[in-house]
Amino acid sequence: MTPDQILRGLWEAGVDAVGGHASVARALTGLDRPDRIVAVGKAAGAMTRAALDRWPDVPALVVTKDGHAEEVPDSATVIEASHPVPDDRSLIGGRALLDCVSAMGPDSRLLLLVSGGASSLAEAPVEGVTLDDLKSLNANLLARGLDIGAMNVERRKVSKIKGGGLLRAFTGAHADVLTISDVPGDDPAVIGSGIGLLPEDPPFACQLTCTASNAIARAAVAEAAQAAGYPVLANEECLYDDVPDLAAWLGPRIAAMEPGVMIFGGEPTVHLPPHPGEGGRNQALALALAEAIAGRDDITILVGGTDGTDGPTEAAGGIVTGTTWGPGAAEALKKADSGTYLAEKDALLISGPTGTNVMDVAVVLRS
Repeated sequence: MTPDQILRGLWEAGVDAVGGHASVARALTGLDRPDRIVAVGKAAGAMTRAALDRWPDVPALVVTKDGHAEEVPDSATVIEASHPVPDDRSLIGGRALLDCVSAMGPDSRLLLLVSGGASSLAEAPVEGVTLDDLKSLNANLLARGLDIGAMNVERRKVSKIKGGGLLRAFTGAHADVLTISDVPGDDPAVIGSGIGLLPEDPPFACQLTCTASNAIARAAVAEAAQAAGYPVLANEECLYDDVPDLAAWLGPRIAAMEPGVMIFGGEPTVHLPPHPGEGGRNQALALALAEAIAGRDDITILVGGTDGTDGPTEAAGGIVTGTTWGPGAAEALKKADSGTYLAEKDALLISGPTGTNVMDVAVVLRS
């Protein structure tokens, strides 16, 4: 196999280990049958399919990203919306979530499935906040390069369903909340801006479980690498800085690595110019790291979003080699147009929706 095929296989092993269907199916063991299934986020389709495989007659509501509902059984109600900036369907999805949860009876049991992306996919704004306000807020937060925790603090301020608001509307007897974490520390207050967060002193029985995380994905990549005979030189959750700063310290480390595999996880940030081009944070980081290995024939780098998408693009990220960096690369990074540059180099990572979302995973191979 070629180095890029090896890296794809390792990255896919990590993604498969945190798949929405498999991780939820494992977590359902021991849970009682719910009266309603409610799912929101990029992995909502796969998560719901696992629940309906076990309880096919339970009514289900799914709010997810465009193109991420293929796995959802026909019996479920599906609302698709925009990501990463909300649209009018996000308001429909948010209202549907709130109506569904608040309408459940006093003896009812809820299964709430939450994954990353929920922050823009569903919203019920507080009085006086319009859709245009939400669009402006999200666009500004994304452009400023804030980490997900800081962004979600601001999102919770204008929401009726985030920060525990959705479950404050629940008047049933029991709620089981299963999450797939796309945030550092797997904090339920940050995942989806806290759509699955339990309220303080809830008046109902409840249980919250994180079923998949970046650490689990990276462990699976490491296991696959070792099984293939590659030494694992690093396995770290450290991609929590602006792309240029990450590339400045990570690039030389990669260039100096011994033969083997390095694995990194997290969620880089980017500062967008007024009129950004095509691409996302993973494509930007892949291209920025390409400069450190320019001219080398023994190192290949893959950087990919585990949900299969990178920003407002259809690519998951990029796969770069010593021949990727060249004229126009620096300008592409400056214009936030790494996707266009990588596409011209046939260096995009295309996976399609994966049914999960546990931030990003980078895998580096030196042969």
